Amino acid sequence: MKTRLACLAAMAVLPALPAAAHAQGSITLYGVVDAGVEFLTNVPNAATGGSNNVVRMSAGNLSTSRWGLRGAEDLGGGLKAVFTLENGFDLDTGSANQGGRMFGRQAFVGLQNQYGTLSLGRHQTVLYDFSLAYDPMAIATRYSVLMHDKWMSGRADNSVKFTGQTGALYYGLFYSTGYDSSAGGEVPGDYKAGRNFSASVGYTAGPLSARVVYDEVRGSTVATDDNRERRATLGASYDFGRARAFAGYRWYYGDFASSSLRTNLYWIGANYQVTPAITLTGAAYYTDVRNSGGDPYSFVLSGTYAFSKRTDLYTIVAYAQNRDGSAMGLSGFGPSLNRSASTLTATTEQVGAGQNQFGAIVGIRHRF
Repeated sequence: MKTRLACLAAMAVLPALPAAAHAQGSITLYGVVDAGVEFLTNVPNAATGGSNNVVRMSAGNLSTSRWGLRGAEDLGGGLKAVFTLENGFDLDTGSANQGGRMFGRQAFVGLQNQYGTLSLGRHQTVLYDFSLAYDPMAIATRYSVLMHDKWMSGRADNSVKFTGQTGALYYGLFYSTGYDSSAGGEVPGDYKAGRNFSASVGYTAGPLSARVVYDEVRGSTVATDDNRERRATLGASYDFGRARAFAGYRWYYGDFASSSLRTNLYWIGANYQVTPAITLTGAAYYTDVRNSGGDPYSFVLSGTYAFSKRTDLYTIVAYAQNRDGSAMGLSGFGPSLNRSASTLTATTEQVGAGQNQFGAIVGIRHRF
């Protein structure tokens, strides 16, 4: 009888065991939805061959719309297992970003302790992390440092990443064996094709923060594996309390089979907390193209009004100024590297040579 009672008691406890084990971990569903209405001048018109003004829905302006799952499990001794799965999408159409990938923004699993996080999968590069911290516009999808260099928000497949913070010292290492699987991924027998690696170190002392990054990308095929893009960046910010000032520099050298491109990118800007609900941001960016007078500027001013901690209304105005045949629009400019073809091409919405462009957006953003 006692044995039977013991068995019944054990069976009653069994359903609770998974819940007890699960209590050591957590999973969070999170996301952002962001959309607005944009007015833009001098937009290329394929039907007429000229350019016209446009009023359009504009998705993901301050933040790309996304949803994700983030989880952690305590393994004991200060060690955790962590993962992130993050999908990006356009709110105006519901279509997935990053070539239609389900988790195109991030998809990784790893281990974390007091020294940092080591993970494997698809990641934001440490150059992306740098831009998020030291671009005044926090690499907003519209009208940020991305106008001048899209790779400042780079992501890579087949990658391993280690980042951490020890006291005032920040450090990051990143390596991808094939940064873009849609362009071939890893190539058997070729250790250079599709490689992307970067390293970063930073220091924070009171209100002052600074960081440097070196990033290198190789061509994605055997025929283009000697093509190489190198970037070195330096950024700093200073917190004045209600205001924060930013300054940054990025050196670029693209070396290709039949051409090369060298540019220097500079920026300054600031955020100012006018009231607990109102924040203003201003920034100026300048690209110096070596051996060319085609050096574009851009200027951005944005303001947000926070209805709550999760919902804000915003407006952004920006102006791109081109000189001597440069063709940078507020969505980007050429020449830029099309990695799948490994040739120098222009982005689809660059303005006509020497044209300037004005843009304005009013939108709403909600975070959950």
